[in-house]
Amino acid sequence: MTEALDTSARLLTILADIGARDVLDIGCGHGALSRTLWRAGYTVTGIDPAPEAVAAARMAVPEGRFVQGGAEALPFATASFDACIFLNSLHHVPVPLMQAALREALRVLRPGGELMIVEPVAEGAFFEVMRPVEDETEIRHAAIRAIDALLAARVAIGPAPVTYERPTPMADLEAFIASLARVDPARRALAEAQRETLGRLFAAHVSVGPKGPELIQPLRLWRLRAAKP
Repeated sequence: MTEALDTSARLLTILADIGARDVLDIGCGHGALSRTLWRAGYTVTGIDPAPEAVAAARMAVPEGRFVQGGAEALPFATASFDACIFLNSLHHVPVPLMQAALREALRVLRPGGELMIVEPVAEGAFFEVMRPVEDETEIRHAAIRAIDALLAARVAIGPAPVTYERPTPMADLEAFIASLARVDPARRALAEAQRETLGRLFAAHVSVGPKGPELIQPLRLWRLRAAKP
């Protein structure tokens, strides 16, 4: 694995390298990445299927443009953006629609634009502690297979992905359960029902980093361009 670096820093470096201006945040959630992009000077558009997420993103980045919709049918004209980003969101697209979502992202790219995909790998400390609450093994593998299929079909081209580690500060089990619930409130009841198991796993996998206890999650980053016809 490469040296651990902040995901936002990696994405901003790539955007600067390709001279991007207009960026599409696919699966924007509550707008965390969109806010980072806007603060760095980019024109930001976000899309998410959840209306509450879109509302939160609009509050977080009033200067951005946010729409509700699915990644498999982007409501944007061909060649609208310099870059498209899936940040931990491709594996949330229904498996049968992942290929369509990737092809749509390539469609809305301008010539020379890049599609960046960051996906969590189905391994690592954070993943192992989370598994009893929500085991994402299959959907994470499905997302990687969808990317591999796109490359095999020569619809997209790009270098080998980069795998790196994301340390997440996690003071204790309570903080871990709270982090799961922030993503999906329904996870709290599932976590509470398995508190003893989660406690054992947390103790077994937590490590101590520069800022204290942390859980490591490997991430993988792809940089793709549309293949020439």
